[in-house]
Amino acid sequence: MLLSRSSVRSHSHRAPASAPLALLTVALLAACSPAPEPAQDASRDTAPATTAPAPVEVVEGPGATAPGDETIGGDGSEIRLDALTEQDLADADLSGELACSFSADDAAPILLARGMVASGEPAQGIVKVAGYVEVIRAPGGFDGILENPTFTGQGKTIVIAVTGPATGGGESPPRPATLTYQRADGASRTFDGRWQCGP
Repeated sequence: MLLSRSSVRSHSHRAPASAPLALLTVALLAACSPAPEPAQDASRDTAPATTAPAPVEVVEGPGATAPGDETIGGDGSEIRLDALTEQDLADADLSGELACSFSADDAAPILLARGMVASGEPAQGIVKVAGYVEVIRAPGGFDGILENPTFTGQGKTIVIAVTGPATGGGESPPRPATLTYQRADGASRTFDGRWQCGP
């Protein structure tokens, strides 16, 4: 059957009026249908819900990290003191007649300071924090660092507390002590070890 021009016109005039209604219906149906579920990652299905961190092995010797209590407070980042190497000591070129050092166990020192006897000049020292050698000072020269010294440096205070009598003999026997590293953000960490002073 052939349609006349008037019937074609009437159909074409109705189509635009119903088109927005059809689009609105499709949009409403799409909005009401549930969202498709994301594909599951196969690696997530095989991993356990919680995993315990692997134990960290502390290696003794030059470059080793000193064992100590956990870091407390601050921004949550760890305070890590590393053993000083011969190269660290040579590069620091500390002046002073006599020296004191703090060592954890039988490892290399994690702090070394030198000063002049009977001097008003501060003792100078170094400590290696997370791989970086940093300068510290304590008042009173060598005499000021013999008993329970407090060292300061940029963003840090380090307190040595002798906890017992000297162990062993000789000119400069080590004494049991703690080293407490206090960071400017309020974090602190205490290390057990030995404080030894002498030539």
